[in-house]
Amino acid sequence: MTVDNSVTAGEAVAVNTAAAGAVTASTLAPHSASLAGAPPNEVNDAPPRRTGGVVRRVLGKLAGAIFVLWAVATLTFALLRFIPGDPVLLILGTSGSPSAAVVDATRKAFGLDRPLLVQYLNFLGGAVRGDFGTSYQLKIPVTTVIGEQLPSTVQLVVASVLLAWIISLLITVPTAGRGPIVERIGRSVEIVLASLPHFWIGIMLLVVFAIGLGWFPVAGGAGLAGLFLPALTLAIPIAGFLSQVMRESFEDALAQPFVTSARARGASDLRVRFGHALRHALLPGVTLTGWAIGALFSGAVVAEVVFARPGIGRVLLSAVLSRDIPVVIGVVVVIAAVYVVVNAIVDILYPIIDPRLSR
Repeated sequence: MTVDNSVTAGEAVAVNTAAAGAVTASTLAPHSASLAGAPPNEVNDAPPRRTGGVVRRVLGKLAGAIFVLWAVATLTFALLRFIPGDPVLLILGTSGSPSAAVVDATRKAFGLDRPLLVQYLNFLGGAVRGDFGTSYQLKIPVTTVIGEQLPSTVQLVVASVLLAWIISLLITVPTAGRGPIVERIGRSVEIVLASLPHFWIGIMLLVVFAIGLGWFPVAGGAGLAGLFLPALTLAIPIAGFLSQVMRESFEDALAQPFVTSARARGASDLRVRFGHALRHALLPGVTLTGWAIGALFSGAVVAEVVFARPGIGRVLLSAVLSRDIPVVIGVVVVIAAVYVVVNAIVDILYPIIDPRLSR
C-alpha cells in the first residue's frame, strides 16, 4: 500500500506547535510594581510567608502540569486515531498485499483490535511509565527513537537561546535610552529580526556562508562549525522578540533613583547599564525565554531539515508523513513536558533575579 505523503513539514510543525501551545509561560504577579514603590516599613512589616501557602502553590503548579500533559497526550491521541486509514497497513509496509490472516495477527499484536477506550487507557498507563509503545515503521521502542535524537535537538536549542540572548543584549543595552534617533534604529532592527522566517534565514545563511564562502559545512557537520549556522537560524527571530520585551523595562530601570544614585557616585555608563539597570530588565526576557525554549523544540525541524541535522524535529516530520502514531505522540508529549519543566524553572528564577518578588 502506498502511504499518503501529502502531509508537509509545515503540518508536522503545526501538530507539534498546537500541542506545545497548550502550555503557556507563567506571568509576573502585578504586586512586583507595588513592592518597588512601597515604603520600607510596609515591606518589612509584611507577615512571613506560611509554609502551607508554599505547599499549596507547589501542589497547584504540579496539578496544572499533570493536567497539561494529560490534555496534550489525549488531544494528540484523538487527532491521530481519527485520521482516515488503517494503521495496520502502514505497519506492514507497502510491499505486496498482506493476507487477511497477517493483517489480523498484526492488529492483535499491536493491540489495535481492542476498543478505542481500552487503547486509550493502555496508552495512558504506558505514558505514565514512560512507555509510548513501538514505532510502526522502525519496529523499535519509541523511547529509544526519541532518546537517540533528543541530545542533538537539546544541543541546538541551548546554543540558539545563548545566541539569541547575546544578540538581544547587543541590540538593547547600547541603544535603549539613547535618544530618538538611536532608539528608532534599535526598534527597527528588532522588528526586522523578529519578522524573518526561520526557513528563509536558514537558506540565506547556507547559501552565503556555507556554499558561497565555505566557512561552514553545507550539511551535517560536527562540533561548533556544524552547530553555529543552525543555531543562528533559530536565534535571530528570538533575539528580535527578546529585545522588544526587554527594551521598555530597561528604559524604566534607567529612570529609577538607584541609577541616578549610581551615576552620582561616579559609575560609568557601561557599569550603570550592565551592573545596575540590566538586572531589573531581565524578568520579561526570562519569561519569554521559557516560551522560546518550547517554541525552539517545536520549530527545530526547520533547521534540522535545511542543514540535514539529526534531531526530534526530523523524527517528528518522518513520523507524521508515515503516520507512525506512537512516535508522533511520544515526541509531542516530550515537547509538552519541556514546556512544563522550563516554565517551572522560570518561576523559580523570578525571586532570584528580583528578590522583591519573594517578599
